[in-house]
Amino acid sequence: MRLVRQKKRSQKPQRRPLPKVHIKIQDGRFEILGLNAWYSYWRDPYHLLLTVPWPGFLALIALSYVTTNALFALAYLAGGDCIANAKPGNFLDAFFFSVQTLASIGYGAMYPQTVYANLIVTIEAMMGLVGIAVMTGLAFARFSRPTARVIFSRVAVIAPYNGVPTLMFRAANKRRNQILEAQLRVYLMRDEVTTEGNFIRRFHELNLLRSQTPTFTLSWTAMHPIDESSPLYGMTPESLVATKTSIVISLSGIDETVIQVLHARQTYAAHEILWNNQFVDIFYHTSDGHRYIDYNYFHDVVPIE
Repeated sequence: MRLVRQKKRSQKPQRRPLPKVHIKIQDGRFEILGLNAWYSYWRDPYHLLLTVPWPGFLALIALSYVTTNALFALAYLAGGDCIANAKPGNFLDAFFFSVQTLASIGYGAMYPQTVYANLIVTIEAMMGLVGIAVMTGLAFARFSRPTARVIFSRVAVIAPYNGVPTLMFRAANKRRNQILEAQLRVYLMRDEVTTEGNFIRRFHELNLLRSQTPTFTLSWTAMHPIDESSPLYGMTPESLVATKTSIVISLSGIDETVIQVLHARQTYAAHEILWNNQFVDIFYHTSDGHRYIDYNYFHDVVPIE
């Protein structure tokens, strides 16, 4: 009997299995299925209400509002004739009395006339205050989230710059305001095999000639020289495809309008990195000596002869 008891004590409690995370790599892009999708937050109501589209957000608020008032209307009906000037057993009268109570309207035509009704009104009034505060906070959080209107060139190019092969891509601020203390971080992600024969998906940070700027207003061409210290040194278009290489870009800065940090991201697959090509110039001179930018050629490239 002692051995049996010790065996039972040594048994570990069964843990609830964790959800599986599905990973997809297509054209060198590392993608986690369901990442940042609003429907993936059904276990986290707060994030669900922050990420669901506006029509869905308003529909959920309307549904919760109607459901809450319907439940309180049933509670009033369970108390019998407890609401003055309301038809006994009439659901609509009880429902609209609940609406008036929840919103603190109080027209005075209908009012509680029993202790039971006053207790339900007290509970509903407290829920109304909390509900209004929660809905206001959620709406403010959705409106106040900073969004970056930053575009990146559809492709990246590798072209000579000061005699050194250089990886280049463009970024532009479509909002036409200033992004203060903007900085770029560029990473190379590819499949590698260690000396022990283990397969890994590895990140390498790429150094830029200029990785930050005090103000990002118009256009920014980022450049990474491919010298002997670069992870791209010695690679070819074929090796980029074979190792499922992708270039991951992260831009961050402070939006001067709302004084909040914003982020923008871009990923270039191996086939979106064009060798021996260069971007079309987008800066032009006017007849009176000024300059202007033509964004119609922002994504255009031409081969190097």
